[in-house]
Parts: sequence; structure tokens; C-alpha cells
Amino acid sequence: MRILLFALHNDKPRRRTKREVKQLKKFLFITAILAVILFTNAVVFAAPGDKLLKQGMRGDEIQVLQKMLTDAGVYSGDIDGVFGNTTFRAVQDFQRIHGLAVDGVVGKQTWTYLERAGAEPSRYSRTLVVTASAYTAYDDGNSNRTSRGNPVHKGIVAVDPNTIPLGTRLYIPGYGYAIADDVGGAINGNRIDLAFDSRGQALEFGVQRVTVYILD
Repeated sequence: MRILLFALHNDKPRRRTKREVKQLKKFLFITAILAVILFTNAVVFAAPGDKLLKQGMRGDEIQVLQKMLTDAGVYSGDIDGVFGNTTFRAVQDFQRIHGLAVDGVVGKQTWTYLERAGAEPSRYSRTLVVTASAYTAYDDGNSNRTSRGNPVHKGIVAVDPNTIPLGTRLYIPGYGYAIADDVGGAINGNRIDLAFDSRGQALEFGVQRVTVYILD
């Protein structure tokens, strides 16, 4: 019996020393920090489209989306990070143009097509050779809003509505996708004015003869 009691006594868990407890706490703390870092990286470096972007959302991701829609020539609103009605309609227009499901929701497939939107169009209704000049919202006498009330930025084109109707989606080689959204007193017939974000960019473009692809 004395032998059995001695054996049972020796089977009891050994109490950890203060040093061992301190080392264990340090290990658990480091493990928790590493878990947070791994989780954060998983969120930050998530592939585009892993998160659905829908109407009503706000944030940096929506600003990126709006910039991509602008580059794709379907959005002319403010880059404000708000997924409102204008952004929703632009997403639908983009999806319609590229033969995607027109639901106004940006998922992986829509992201993929947006990333390819910089390529020259494979489908267009007609072409037009025009004289293109350049302007900005900072030029003397210019407003920072187009005739249709949208902000002047790259991707906006001033046109003669009798030649190119307002709202028409365009592609201009060397400039990119754009929307006919503005007018000007000197813009008549086969002449257009391309909006740029800075005077330096506008001056660099100057005046050129270009071929405009009419997408609508």
C-alpha cells in the first residue's frame, strides 16, 4: 500500500517554476502576434474579386473600382469611394458591353474583365478621324464640371453633339477609353477636346489627328 501511494504521488503534475511560466506566456504572446500578422496579410493581399463589391458599400476598394470604370470609359462621376447609383449603372454598362451577367455586382469575373479593359476594343460601331486638342479643369475660363454636371478628369471628352452624341462611349488610341460628356464653343464637327488631370499632361498631348472608335 505504501508503494502504491508513493507511485500515485509521483504521478501528480509537476508545478511549473516561475521561469517556465514566464517562458510559456512569452511563447503564447508571440504565437498570438504571428496569428494576427498572418490574418492581416491574408486580408490585405486578397486577390481582386475575392470580395464582392455591391451597391451601398464604401471605402478604398470602391475608389479603385471607380477609377477602373473610368479607365474603361463607362464612369464619369466622382472618385469618392461610394458605391451609389452612378457607380452601379456604370458596372451594369461595363458588364453589358463585355457580355457578362448584368447584375451590378463586382465579383471575380467582372474584376478580370476590368483588368483587361486597357486593351484596344475588339468591337465598335464605327471610326471617325478627328482633330483632338487637350484641356483641364484648371484652364482659364474652364469649369471643373462638364456640361452634364460631372467632374472634369481624364476619360472625359468634349464633343460636338451633332457629330458624337453626349453619353457615347469612345476609345482613342494613346488616350484610352472615354465618355463624350462635355461641349465647347470651339468644338465643332470633327473636332474633340480630351480632358487631362494636369496641365502638363495636356500640354504634352497638344493637338493631334486621331482615330476615334465609337463603341455605342
